[in-house]
Amino acid sequence: MTIRYCLHQVESPLQTNQTTKPFLRIGTRGSLLALAQAKLVQSKLAKFNGVDAKDIHIEVIKTSGDIIQDRPLSEVGGKGLFTKEIEVALLENRIDIGVHSSKDVATQLPDGLGMFAFLQREDVRDAFVSLNYKSVDDLPEGATFGTSSLRRAAQMLRHRPDLKIVEFRGNVQTRMKKLEDGVADATLLAYAGLRRLGQTHIARQMIDPNVFMPAPAQGAIGIEARQDDTRTRDLIALLNHSGTAAALVAERHFLHGLDGSCRTPIGAYTEIDGNDMKVIGQVLSLDGTTAFEGEVTGHVADCEEIGQHLAQILREQAGEKFFESFEVR
Repeated sequence: MTIRYCLHQVESPLQTNQTTKPFLRIGTRGSLLALAQAKLVQSKLAKFNGVDAKDIHIEVIKTSGDIIQDRPLSEVGGKGLFTKEIEVALLENRIDIGVHSSKDVATQLPDGLGMFAFLQREDVRDAFVSLNYKSVDDLPEGATFGTSSLRRAAQMLRHRPDLKIVEFRGNVQTRMKKLEDGVADATLLAYAGLRRLGQTHIARQMIDPNVFMPAPAQGAIGIEARQDDTRTRDLIALLNHSGTAAALVAERHFLHGLDGSCRTPIGAYTEIDGNDMKVIGQVLSLDGTTAFEGEVTGHVADCEEIGQHLAQILREQAGEKFFESFEVR
């Protein structure tokens, strides 16, 4: 499993060679949110390295997840659909880094690539969004809830088994249009994405992450690069937030230990206090009627082992037959 991260800051390579003019190529999806995240990375890289942002190019790459809109991700490949083409561009040296929503990144990366930096994590909570109702409990009996996430669907059905789940793909603007068209009465969106888009006003209710655990790695921007590209790795290390990196390493190892795809409803929530961390995990049946939860505490330096241990605990709780039920036949 290839998960690389950095828990320290390094000096910019430009500080030792002021004549070197940096040129970095950022690969990203073309959605408004993806571009906002890429521009944030572009701005920070320019600031930390004392260069003009226009010298750091942003390359828009259409991914399979952008092209396939008529089917749930769990049916067409799951995690990796929003990163595959960007990773190909990295391996072919057409870009230097890929900027991702970390929750979209597969736990098993292609050989030669690694996640080498994570920006400081945003709010991890989901936000309840509806044009007519103010909260989950305000939804009338039998209302329609739109989501493409198996996790959100299972968590919602566990809380409100009367609701009807409908497929709900697309960016924030597309989903809001679907609400206007009556495709669904409500949905959940990552609050971090709404903040980055300046759209927090559409959130009607913030969801308690201890009740509706977020997706593993939700709310954090991750930067992927080639393992052998030491110059680029040094540049992006300046952006790395050690606490976020530790939390995401734990959550990604937890996810990898359970499944790692989009076929299983899995949630994770991490709290860090100084050098101490607590990771809470949850796995649910598709209909939400069955759920297993556990937590592991430890030192942030042991983040990888914490995630692995939590996965082992839930596997033992649920039993292998539970996980076999999600396998593609």
